[in-house]
Formats: sequence, structure tokens, C-alpha cells
Amino acid sequence: MKKDTLLTHLGRSTGADPVTVNVPLHRASTVLFDSVAQQHDLQRRLDRDEDASTYGLFNLPQVRALEDAVAAIEGGHRALTFPSGLAAVAGAILAVYKTGDHVLMPDSVYHPTRHLAGGFLARFGVSTSFYDPLIGAGIADLLTPRTAAVYCESPGSHTFEVQDLPAIAAAAHAQGAKVILDNAWATGYFHNGFDLGADLVVQPATKYYGGHSDVLIGLVVANETSWPALKATAYDLGQRASPDDCFLTLRGMRTLGVRLQRHQASALALATWLEARPEVARVYYPPLPSDPGHALWKRDFSGAGGLFGVELKPVAKERVASMLDGYTHFKLGYSWGGFESLVIQAHLERSVVPLPAGALVRFQIGLEDPADLLADLEAGFARLAGA
Repeated sequence: MKKDTLLTHLGRSTGADPVTVNVPLHRASTVLFDSVAQQHDLQRRLDRDEDASTYGLFNLPQVRALEDAVAAIEGGHRALTFPSGLAAVAGAILAVYKTGDHVLMPDSVYHPTRHLAGGFLARFGVSTSFYDPLIGAGIADLLTPRTAAVYCESPGSHTFEVQDLPAIAAAAHAQGAKVILDNAWATGYFHNGFDLGADLVVQPATKYYGGHSDVLIGLVVANETSWPALKATAYDLGQRASPDDCFLTLRGMRTLGVRLQRHQASALALATWLEARPEVARVYYPPLPSDPGHALWKRDFSGAGGLFGVELKPVAKERVASMLDGYTHFKLGYSWGGFESLVIQAHLERSVVPLPAGALVRFQIGLEDPADLLADLEAGFARLAGA
């Protein structure tokens, strides 16, 4: 089945009485058994990764339905839910690392992931080195015997560097290291990280999978080799998303395909318009032919998300604030991937890659009419000019 068909039919109610289109919502802690024999049988089935539940933390129907559906869209073996995208990042990392190990992270990584490395991981004896996200096969020179995994995020946060994932994965696997990929921007709908060499894929489903800015949830999808360690880590930490959040995410992902197509079309039109503006130094959006990552994006992706960065030519910070404060449709707010358009000024932390010279503004292009968004952007440039 094609992905649009999968999004419609995966994670349905099956074997229930009555059979319904959507999986009924189960909120439960205690699972009751008919007998000791059934209790032992269900536990054995759970240990064998079969569809069974002995406690409300694991395998409630809508939780398992969401995990199976996302695993299929991302192209992996199995998936587990986590209570947020950052929790999913931590879960994937903790499934791979132990005290004394070394992690390689791109310099453009999501800031909370960077903070996790410098804080929590460092306290437990895991060292981190940051690398140029465009390093490609050169990552081999940074691998050490202690490097347990290479963390990737493609495109990178705020500056949208497209990583050569197959080259990085080949070098990492040759040294026995795993590859973890944050696949938030394109999702498995547009980008199959497993086909390109990832062992674990992090999906902050708060964003495009949920799609409606009303849920916090993350998932980690594993290939067959990495699944046992991921499962053991999540079970040991008791990390799972709530049944209600799984229900909302499963409902939201039904429209993932049509929403992503609209996000992409509107974003490309507006990014092209912005690229020609005299106030703009550069637009960071891989689908643009002028973007340095365009060739890799065309090779490895079948589409794009609606998130991109705009570097302004040097101007007083008060004028940048005036531009951002006065928008009608672009609301100031973190996160992205919902139906609404958002804007935020990026504050970058880099240790390897140079920072942009001008202010960097990140836009999330929502589902509004592009003509209204363009008019909003044009009025913003008038404020930037001091008119």
C-alpha cells in the first residue's frame, strides 16, 4: 500500500466488539486475568513482543495501534511512545549509551538535545563531540572506539543543513556504532531514515503527526537489531505516552499526507518570494535550488516540511522585534507542525559551524491561504524598514 492508504487504514480497530473505524479509548492501570494460567500466558506473550498486556503502562489498544502505524510510516521494525519529543530523544540515546561512551552530535542539533548532552549525559559519564553537519563520510575521522552512536538531525535545527546520512551510516557501522536520526522535519512520509542507514529514528509526533497543536508526544522507531535495547530502556524507565495523547495523535495522523502536501506547497511559494526580497540575506530551505543541501535533499527526500529559516541582512534588533511583533497570521511561539503559522527569532548555539551574520528568523508555514500569509510578510518588511 502507498503511504496515503497506510495512513487511512493502519491502526484501525480490529477484533473488537463492535468493530469501529477508530480504536476505542482505553484508560486503565489494572488489567484483570481470568486465571493464573492466563496471567502467565499473557506475560509470556508480552515477553515475546506479541500483542498482549498485563498492566496499563504497556500495550493498551490505542497505544499499540499508534506505535504500529508510525513504525510502518517511518519504515522501521517496531516503535514505542514517549510523553514528549524530548523524552523520545532521551529514550533513544539511553538505549544506546552507557558510562564511558562517546556521542557525536551535529552542531545544528535541536537545542534541548544539545542541553541533554552537556548536562544529563555528561553527569553520567557520556562525553559528546559536536561535528559539522555537512561532514558526510568525513565523520570516520571523528569516530573513536568509545563512540557508541552518531546522532543525526536532517535537516538541522534552524539552519536546515541536509546530512549525507548514507555516508555517515556507512562510516559509523564500519566502526560498530549505531545511527540515531531525528526525523521531525520531513517525517517518514517524505524521508525513510531506515533505508538510508538509521538504526533508531526519533519522531517528535507533537508536530506533524499530531498536527493540531494540542498534544505532547514522541515516538522512537527501531530496526530489528536495535529494538530489544529500546524496549528494555523504555520499560525500565516506565516511559510511555498517555492513552489520550495516543488517541489524539492517531486521529491527527490520518490527515498527515494532505497536510504535509499543503505545508510544502505554501512554504515553497513563500520561501521563493522571500529569497527575492532585498531585506533577506539568505533563505534556509532545502527545496530551493539555491540551497547548498538541495542536491542531497532531492536524492534522499520525496518532499519537504513547511519549516524554514530566513537570515535578514544586518538591521537594528528593535526593527526585527517590530517586524515580528506586528504579524497578524504568524503568531510568536515555539514548536511547529500544527495547522497554524508561527514565527520565532532563533538564538543559536554553535561550537563548530559559524553563526549567521544577521538575525535568523524561523517560519512555520501553516494551512492558511498563502496570499494572506504573503500580505502579512510584506507588512512585516514595512515595519522592518521603519515605515
